[in-house]
Amino acid sequence: MEKKLFAELDLSDSMLKAVQAMGFEAATPIQSESIPPLLAGHDMVGQSQTGSGKTAAFAIPAIERIDPESKATQVLILCPTRELALQVAEETAKLTRGKKGVRELPVYGGQSYDRQLRGLKKGAHIVIGTPGRVLDHLEKGSLKLNELKTIILDEADRMLDMGFTEEINAILAKMPEERQTVLFSATVPPGIKRIIKKFTEDPVWIKIEASELTAPEIEQVWYEVDRRSKLEVLCRLIDFEDVNYGIIFCATKMMVDELVEHLSARGYLADKLHGDMSQQMRERVMNRFRKKNIEFLVATDVAARGLDVKDIEVVFNYDLPNDGEDYVHRIGRTGRAGSSGKAVTLVAGREVYKLQNIMRFTKAKIKRANIPTVDQLMAQRANVFYDSLCSVLQEKKYHNHDELVDRLLDLGHSPTEIISALMDMLDKSSGKPPPEEIRIPQEGGGGRNDRSGREREPRNRRDRERRDSRESRGSRDARGPREPREPRAPRSSFEDGRPEKASKKQDIGPSRKLTLSVGREQHIKPGDVLGVILGAANINRSKVGNIKLHSGKTDIDVSADVADQVKSTLNGIKFKGYRLKVSEGSGADE
Repeated sequence: MEKKLFAELDLSDSMLKAVQAMGFEAATPIQSESIPPLLAGHDMVGQSQTGSGKTAAFAIPAIERIDPESKATQVLILCPTRELALQVAEETAKLTRGKKGVRELPVYGGQSYDRQLRGLKKGAHIVIGTPGRVLDHLEKGSLKLNELKTIILDEADRMLDMGFTEEINAILAKMPEERQTVLFSATVPPGIKRIIKKFTEDPVWIKIEASELTAPEIEQVWYEVDRRSKLEVLCRLIDFEDVNYGIIFCATKMMVDELVEHLSARGYLADKLHGDMSQQMRERVMNRFRKKNIEFLVATDVAARGLDVKDIEVVFNYDLPNDGEDYVHRIGRTGRAGSSGKAVTLVAGREVYKLQNIMRFTKAKIKRANIPTVDQLMAQRANVFYDSLCSVLQEKKYHNHDELVDRLLDLGHSPTEIISALMDMLDKSSGKPPPEEIRIPQEGGGGRNDRSGREREPRNRRDRERRDSRESRGSRDARGPREPREPRAPRSSFEDGRPEKASKKQDIGPSRKLTLSVGREQHIKPGDVLGVILGAANINRSKVGNIKLHSGKTDIDVSADVADQVKSTLNGIKFKGYRLKVSEGSGADE
């Protein structure tokens, strides 16, 4: 079945902007078939496998039918596990950004009642929850559904398998008669048929056959990363694997633009490909990429289909794709015509559940791997240099420098010292900053609390109250997974002009203050400034001190011995879309 463009589905302008911001360029088959009847208000039964994009299929029309002027709950989404409820809530939150005033709220067992009660009292247009906790709120009167427009049962067959039949029937019995009832289920067993017969009225049936979609026979690995460490992890993997030719996929056009700037500042040859570029610009970029004048093509999914380039070494999923089909099309860019290939996926936080859905949908075997340490990376760089040097020596493709070597030996330097100094100079001349320490999430940091990734709610009120009592005593399992702590800003940078404690300030010796012509108004961050200094000016990180952002400028303390080099290198270059001007000293703080 062909995918339709979202522009063909009669959506509002605000919703079209929201889906574009999420990186959706075309609707999946389940979305293409489901959205029109749901927008029209019909009851519906949808059969589709996990990973096919069904969350957006039911969330988009539900959001479109909401009246933001009313604070009443108008949409209820039931999910079998708290993990799925959180995943649906996150995607729903992204889709509601374009519709001002619409609020969503996840409610599930294991989370504090107080937080949920505050959210319900404030008003939540969309409530996403597990059956046990939703029924609790209905019985207590904290959740009122007298103005409900739509109720959605996501993975209905799984909820029945987990023993929630009684709760689901009790919840549906409390719904207003005039409502839209939607069920999404991979299968339709007798229990689901009874619910459909009792609680729906002339539903539209949509069945998307599970396509024989399997991932190509290429090496596939994934790394769990802290969200703010993605760039550093990507660069480390590129260097560790010694990749010279690959594609990096991002979710949005804005992310593509930013990543290309970061990679270029670090010395990598990268260019972009996305939907905002004219056909002429795309062809020019692709010609450069095919001729290998570009090391890395950073692209949205617009480039995943119909892109035929030979010898792609690695495909990086910097952001996870929207569904399993897009994943297969992405990684199919490598390992073509019988050649070997590799696909690397970076996964942050709860995205691990999205990856699991993709693995089930594509039947792919994606191995988890550990991020290389700094020591491993430096050892790998040395091995690469060693192999290159051996090749040059064997082929004798080098000029004779005996006179220079003799002069250095006459000064008392040993051959080992001379070679070590040359190797260090070559490493610094690469233009790539030295590797930083990366915060690696602990095993299960993405929110997994058992092997199956599912959590069953207690069957009765007494059990629920027992678990809530455990919550108040601080049970980690009851309170849910701990989010990975975000890493601190680089030691040499300061956030928005607020200096770190004096004990942590980096001593760079005699320094000079330089001022860049960009600041907070241009959405510049200290890490961006540090990256362009290290990458473009090719200096060591120890030479950069305080970075202080103002509204329209940025002050930087740099070591006096490299200040002229930084000033001349950065002056006039294009940085995040702005032409940089670098001056000496600083005016008054803004």
